[in-house]
Amino acid sequence: MNPKAKVEGHKAKVQRSSLVLTFAFCLFILAFLPACAVDERRGIPPAAQAAIDGVTEDVAAGRDAKVYGEAAEEWRAAVSAEENARLLGRVRERLGRVESRTLHTGREQQSAAAPLNGHALELVYRTRFERGEAMEKFTLLEREGRWLLAGYTVSSDVLKQ
Repeated sequence: MNPKAKVEGHKAKVQRSSLVLTFAFCLFILAFLPACAVDERRGIPPAAQAAIDGVTEDVAAGRDAKVYGEAAEEWRAAVSAEENARLLGRVRERLGRVESRTLHTGREQQSAAAPLNGHALELVYRTRFERGEAMEKFTLLEREGRWLLAGYTVSSDVLKQ
């Protein structure tokens, strides 16, 4: 075997080894990413799901002051009681009651950064309401074993009309 062929064979071997190592590293990283994600297979903590269900029932029943009063301080610091009532009233009037939800994305953080300090969940749902579809985003914070609403947004073409 001539020296040039030997060098090229060695280069090809090094490239294959490098490719295999890169692929293995990517698989290793991907294996640990889902640990931070929330999905329907792993499930949402039951107390967090109960909090979302409670907020949903309160919004449908027009108990906007209750939603505001039971929310995390972070929600009350970001939104006035009047803004809370206006937001929830608009969702209720334009979209109606929730008929179904499917988890789109979920993220859990054990030590969220400010302004959301502590154990946090960010859950985005594809939601079917009586009068249209929307994407809902709930941000919940765990305080003393309870999950509290710290953020809520709804995106829908129905709300743009």
